[in-house]
Amino acid sequence: MLPNGTILESLIRIGVSVGLFSLLVILEHYRPKRTHTQKKLKRWGINIGLGLFNNLLLRITLGSLAIQSALIAQEKHWGLLNQFFNTDHWGLMLAGYLLLDFAIYLQHIASHKWHWLWRFHCVHHSDLEIDASTAVRFHPGEIIISMIYKSLCIVLIGPSALTVFIFEITLNGCALFNHSNIAIPASIESRLRRVLITPDLHRIHHSLRRIETDSNYGFSICCWDKLCRTYTTTTVTRPLAQLPLGLPDFRTPKKLGWIHLLALPFRRQ
Repeated sequence: MLPNGTILESLIRIGVSVGLFSLLVILEHYRPKRTHTQKKLKRWGINIGLGLFNNLLLRITLGSLAIQSALIAQEKHWGLLNQFFNTDHWGLMLAGYLLLDFAIYLQHIASHKWHWLWRFHCVHHSDLEIDASTAVRFHPGEIIISMIYKSLCIVLIGPSALTVFIFEITLNGCALFNHSNIAIPASIESRLRRVLITPDLHRIHHSLRRIETDSNYGFSICCWDKLCRTYTTTTVTRPLAQLPLGLPDFRTPKKLGWIHLLALPFRRQ
């Protein structure tokens, strides 16, 4: 069953996100992968500010659209999985989770390949360093587009509301993890990357070089990258600890402030 009431649902989401973010920040402090050169407080103010603004914007405009889409689809028997009797069965929940994850993987590729989507997504890639705060650095326009896309996929796939709830919490948690600046021991990291997108893998995706950025699109599990041949574990130029990050045309922190990032999709690129 889905947690009863939107307040409890929101409290669980916030509790998991804040708890995991706090843990990752502590680990980043004691075991950093890279030495950051940018002012952390300024970056955090921008990144977390965007995250809080986007969360508020979603609540005001679309609310819990993903959960509501799942409930409506289940009531109307819309979507692939709703053609079966019990969408809360563990097998159908797993199938729903995997199909949603693949849909998000495809959306991520589209955000890089389609120019008008990239205009919004490049705000995320403009960060000159990456850590757990980068996981919430998105343009409000992309957040709205992503929620509408995800809700349409939910109607087509037909996962249960509980599956969507678990998927969203897991996706947010994995995004925080794979953006974190944590030095994971090589023996552990090599095992984790067999299943998950690790910080080292996702750091390659944030490389300054396009050939490296066009890889490792997954946010949670890495099987889609392996199946679709977008998976890589190596960099072309430098080791991960010195890999240049961000966008070629936006290297000055002064051009990456709040107002500049909000206006970025609408500027000539």
